[in-house]
Amino acid sequence: MYRLAAVLAMWVALAPAWNPQHNDRLNECYERCNAPQGDPDAERQEIVILEKEAAHAIQLSDATFFRRVYSDDFSGTLSHGERVDKAHFLSAVQSTKYDSFNASDIQVHVYRDTAVATCLWSSRGTMKGQAVYAQMRVMHIYVNGQDGWRVVAGQASALPPYLQQSL
Repeated sequence: MYRLAAVLAMWVALAPAWNPQHNDRLNECYERCNAPQGDPDAERQEIVILEKEAAHAIQLSDATFFRRVYSDDFSGTLSHGERVDKAHFLSAVQSTKYDSFNASDIQVHVYRDTAVATCLWSSRGTMKGQAVYAQMRVMHIYVNGQDGWRVVAGQASALPPYLQQSL
């Protein structure tokens, strides 16, 4: 019985050493944490530009921008509460037409290789023959990887009419 317990204890103690992938992850984490941080102002400005490009792409109903910048595992919530993945978001972008779509009040906070962007989206268009005007507060989570900044999550919250400003 004691021999079995000793063998089991030795196996548990040595198990992490048998996993070479564990060491690779530790080395990658160490390198990432000790890598020199980029210029925060330049990174902030890059994300501001991406937010403005997103608004322009929505106005044009052009999903090309989102295919490039949104990660394949993107998860988001539309202003009416619908959860979407990347494919459903692309479909929503392509199926809606706007006369104007603007991003303003863009705020960006960078935390090493992660950034949080918030902004005000203002849109004007026509749906079923009726003029539609809406504003929403939007938040995007970006992760900076080998391919640059990618949106991994997003949330849009519609503003009630009494809080909306003129476009």
